[in-house]
Order: sequence, then C-alpha cells, then structure tokens
Amino acid sequence: MTRRFTGWHMATILIAFFGVVVAVNLVMARYAGSTFGGVVVENSYVASQHFNRWLDESASEKALGWDAVTAWRSDGRLAVTLSGPGEAARLAATARHPLGRRPDVALAFDRLGNGRFLSRTALPAGRWLMRLEVADGGRTWRREEELR
Repeated sequence: MTRRFTGWHMATILIAFFGVVVAVNLVMARYAGSTFGGVVVENSYVASQHFNRWLDESASEKALGWDAVTAWRSDGRLAVTLSGPGEAARLAATARHPLGRRPDVALAFDRLGNGRFLSRTALPAGRWLMRLEVADGGRTWRREEELR
C-alpha cells in the first residue's frame, strides 16, 4: 500500500528544511559575534578622511630607512635592536591582543646602548600585535608586528 503525497507532507519538508537553515544561521551568527571582540576603527568615515595623510606619513617613514629587530626573551620581556636612528632615539610600544580579549599593554624600555632596548615589564605569553614607535628629534618611525 502506497501513501499519497499530500500538502501536509510538503509543508513538513519545507518547515524542516528552513528550520535547519535558520538554526545553522543562528549558531554561526552566535560564533561570529562571540569570537571577534575588536574594533578596527571607531569611525570609518573619519578614518577615511585621514587615509591619504597616513599614506604620506608611511612613505616618509619608509624613506628614513630605519629598522627594528624584536626578540621575546624567556623572562617575557622584549629586546629590541634599532638600526638607523641616533643615540638620542626614544622607543615606546603598545601591545594589543588581536581579538581584544586582553587589555592593551603599554611597554616602556630601558636603553642598553648601541641601539638596543629592553622592556621594563614582561608581556604575558600569547599572541600580540605590537606597535613600535621610535622618535628621534623631529622624526618619527612606526611599525606594527605580530608577536607569538
């Protein structure tokens, strides 16, 4: 004995299909919202107004020819070796967690001589984005790098 395919069967199939689609979308939206805690810029319109100036600053910083080598020591402190700026250069850094799950950490450095610096405080283990800023006289050089 065969059963007839009725409108109730079709309604059940459609409700089950769209119920699965909605459930998957809700789960994925929940995961997307709970795993990204950061903001790229506070106001994208204002950031767009400064974009060309940022490009010009980047080109002038690149023209300086400065460079930095960063090493994470076993005690959690950062060792930075600068090449290019003079002995009067000042170094500052901010480490931020890529997903915004930990608060930003401002790092101060002690000068060791010959362009070498050592952070005063340790940075907790993990993945960090570090923004270095070197100031020497009226010139400023910036770089952002990932630490693991």
